[in-house]
Amino acid sequence: MSGAGGEPVVGRTGPYVWLRRENGFQRTADPGSGGNRMHVDVTSPDLAAEQRRVEALGGRRLEQYADGGFLVMADPESNEFCIIPEGPFELDGEGRADYLG
Repeated sequence: MSGAGGEPVVGRTGPYVWLRRENGFQRTADPGSGGNRMHVDVTSPDLAAEQRRVEALGGRRLEQYADGGFLVMADPESNEFCIIPEGPFELDGEGRADYLG
């Protein structure tokens, strides 16, 4: 099975469909509060350092997503993206991540 863009589906958890992240993009049907139609996941070995780096460049954390357990950020133009760990992380049955707590 594949996603709308032809990417292989590698898993399903709660409301999420996980596509193979070969190119680092996750398609989204909802543009969110920003204008982007593509949701980018940025991996980092040090989430706190990457968050500080993004904030120093004018980005901000979007606290409204904190309950989901993801580190969701927005660039200065309000395009949303997640900073996620380089290695695997777990999701609960509702699709909430565990890597921040």
